[in-house]
Amino acid sequence: MSFSLRMDRVKASAIRAVQKRIASKPGVISFAAGLPDPALYPLADITEATDRLLAQEGRKALSYGLTKGYGPLLELLVQRMKDKEGVECGLENLTITSGSQQGLALSAMMFVDEGDVVIAENPSYLGGINACRPYGPVFMGVDTDEDGMVMEDLERVLRETPRAKMIYVIPNFQNPTGKAWTLERRKRFMEIVSQYDIMVVEDNPYGEIRFKGEHLPCLKSMDTKGQVVYLGSFSKILSPGLRVAWICAAPEVAAMAERLKEGMDLQCNEFTQMMTVYYLQKYDIEAHIRHIQATYKARCDLMLEQIAKHFPASVKYTNPEGGMFIWLELPENLNADELLDEAIDAGVAYIPGEFFYANNGPKNTIRMNFTTVSDEDIIKGIEILGNVFKKHAQ
Repeated sequence: MSFSLRMDRVKASAIRAVQKRIASKPGVISFAAGLPDPALYPLADITEATDRLLAQEGRKALSYGLTKGYGPLLELLVQRMKDKEGVECGLENLTITSGSQQGLALSAMMFVDEGDVVIAENPSYLGGINACRPYGPVFMGVDTDEDGMVMEDLERVLRETPRAKMIYVIPNFQNPTGKAWTLERRKRFMEIVSQYDIMVVEDNPYGEIRFKGEHLPCLKSMDTKGQVVYLGSFSKILSPGLRVAWICAAPEVAAMAERLKEGMDLQCNEFTQMMTVYYLQKYDIEAHIRHIQATYKARCDLMLEQIAKHFPASVKYTNPEGGMFIWLELPENLNADELLDEAIDAGVAYIPGEFFYANNGPKNTIRMNFTTVSDEDIIKGIEILGNVFKKHAQ
């Protein structure tokens, strides 16, 4: 069998490889997930909305729909983008996607040619990087600090890289670090990129899971040149299995995404799009989001409290204001991947941070998830992990 040349560039998910290591050890407390808590899905409300949908418009929901997306959902998203993100847009700016991951794949198809340079945060979401790999780009990472992407480094990379074609960023509670960019950093970023012919993909799956601090405007709300492709999603605030997400971009970008979808999957799931509309019209999603925020805040605070109590002082960690992740930095002489087997044998799992770099990343970093773990397991698991670390670091 002869696959296309680009298939040689497709890499299996390193995260799923870690999950396989965990699966062979039943009873392991896993901080390795990247998922919302299924217990927080509004199951009863979704069931009721689904029953109403099937009774009132069942045949339509089970039929083909438009590639661009279900009209009433698009209209609700126009208002939601204005109310939640301060983005003035119309139907011409939107296309529904099958999760924001499809938005990443479509962006790569639209903008990346062989040999182009894709700029990403160091580290960044593995799925965003892998969406670009088949098209043969060169990846360049820009380091981050506590305020977000380091602008001096970004300016240097853009100045020295004429083939820079796309910048991929997650300004809100980034996967994997949990960091959020400050307002000043967002403004400066837009000032810099406006000087170049480059597209920006702003991935915002976690923006509504802010449980500390004030809401900050998205990059798209500051976009005056049509450079930003905003990716929004209901996966973290309603249910990931619905696969209801959207692109908000310049009309020609949204139209091109629609055209690509015609040959890719024809349309997104009409049933789940219509069910989402039924849910949004009848139920208070903002109250549901507040419940998610409160739950995740409590778990995050507990994990941070236990980390401070049990980890060696030489282990550094982020203190996120939202999202789903805490980022650990071990002493430089330690290898998180090598320690993982010891941690799993002791009863705890995590994701080594080196997998979140497009190129070679440091070996001493770890992504921790707090959203899917009970309070009891957080307390128990962090103590176990602290004991593993104490054997190797002070």
